[in-house]
Parts: sequence; structure tokens; C-alpha cells
Amino acid sequence: MAKVDVIIPAFNGARYLPAAIESVLSQTFEDWQIWLVDDGSTDNTEEVVAPFLLRLGSRMKYIKQENQGLPGARNTAIRASAGEFVALLDADDVWLPCRLSESVKALAERPEAGFAYGLITIIDAEGRLGGTFRGNSKFAEGRIAPQIYMRKVELPCPTLTFRRRSIDEVGLFDTTLRTTEDRDLCLRIAFRYEVAFIPEIIAYYRVSSGSMSSDPERMLRGQLAFIRKHYGAEGCGLRERQISLARAYKQRAETLKRHNRPWAALRSSLRAVALYPFDMDNPRTAGSLFLNLIGGPRPS
Repeated sequence: MAKVDVIIPAFNGARYLPAAIESVLSQTFEDWQIWLVDDGSTDNTEEVVAPFLLRLGSRMKYIKQENQGLPGARNTAIRASAGEFVALLDADDVWLPCRLSESVKALAERPEAGFAYGLITIIDAEGRLGGTFRGNSKFAEGRIAPQIYMRKVELPCPTLTFRRRSIDEVGLFDTTLRTTEDRDLCLRIAFRYEVAFIPEIIAYYRVSSGSMSSDPERMLRGQLAFIRKHYGAEGCGLRERQISLARAYKQRAETLKRHNRPWAALRSSLRAVALYPFDMDNPRTAGSLFLNLIGGPRPS
């Protein structure tokens, strides 16, 4: 039985899939098994995967199914596997060689933790390096469920490693959530377990025009559904709800700005200010967007 099950859902991800798989092969920690779920792809994913299946033998399992969405594909792999740990890797992301060794080490050092996460560097469609999320050191680990709800903690998907027993206890990914299913699972685990943090970059997270994170409306819908689902739970009261809503609209504003939609970005940032003006990041973001627009032509 593999100690770490590597879960790779793939939907039309043939372009980036080889790099993702090779990054698993480069791990310094060697007790792993890949579970790749082809979630109804219509590209040449199966053709791309075939040489790896021959090369890796029993260390790689390939499951092809009708499209069920990202959380459904991950659930398929988790149900089929049996390792002590479950590590997430999307088909367009890349692990650094230390990814699994640091994750297993963090969970060994914090036995009460239900999952571990670390830092990422952004890469674009061509693999060029971008910014790095340094995390929030004040709320990085321990009992941090309210901070997860309020989005005061970033939990980059390609850095997440779960203890299987924690998933067994709280349940699988929520298939009704198509953009915040990873945060939802983390929060459900964090209500019962501690969280472990790896204070170094262990993965590259790809942002491209086709990625879900680049769709501001879809991301907002998912975040609002997540906020509604957990509102009223311990540590997720009215104040926390307002903070979480404000952060969702602020994030939407930042995405809209990157998409060259400045007026829509400004409106979203003002919504964040109205929801929670006490977080100075909200008025600062709105003020910056407003100053950038002064003197610019307003679209018809």
C-alpha cells in the first residue's frame, strides 16, 4: 500500500499533464502511488498517459469516467485508493521535488493535524514564474477554522496533503461546490483537527486564461455558496461572514482588474468596502482602482 496517494484529476489537460506527472516522479519522497482520473476528456489525454502507465506499472492507476467535475473526479480517486495520506495535484500544476517529503514531515511533527499545506509560486501558461504567496504567518497553523472561513489563510490546492482518517471522518469533496470544494473540505477538517503549515515554496500553481481561477463570476458564485454553507458554524458568525464576503468581492475586483475591466473592478471593490470597511485593505484597493481610473475614458 502506498503511503501517499497522489490524486490527479484531468479534464482536457493533455497539454500540461506530462509536466505534472514528471514532477511526481522527481519527488525525493518515494513511497507514493498516482491515481489519475480522466474526467471525460475529449482531447488526447489517454494517449499522453499511456507511456507513463507502461513506465510506472503498478505505481500509477488510470481511471476513465464520464465527466463529473473536479470534486467528483477527486472523490473517485480517493474512494479507489487506500494510502495513509492523500496529496492533491491538478493536471496543470507542478510540484517541486521537496513537495511530498516536506508534507509528510509536517504531518509527522504535528500528529493532531488533519492536513498540511505550503506556499506556491504562480506560473503562467508558458511556465514563466510570477508572484509568490507568502501566507499569513499569524494564522498559519493550529486551530484556524474561523480564519479559513474568513479567507485569512490561503490554502493552495497543489500543496494540500490530507490524513486519510480526517477525510474518512468528515466526508469527501462536496460535488455541489465547483470552485471552493478544496477550501470546504479543509474547513470541515479544521473544525475537528489542527492544521500544519510548511513555510516554503513546494509547488507551482498555473494561472492561464482557461483556468477556473481566472473566471471572476464563477469564482464569486462558488465563494458565496461556501460562505452560505458554513454560516452559523462555530467561529463562523455574522462578523466572520461579513469579512469573508468582503474578501470575496475584493478578490473579484482584483481579477476583473487583470481582465482589463476597471469599472467593474471598482464596483466590486466598493462592495467589499460596504460589507466590511474596518479591513483597511478594502478601502485601499478601492482607492487604488479609483485613482487609476481618474482621467480615463469611461466605456459606453
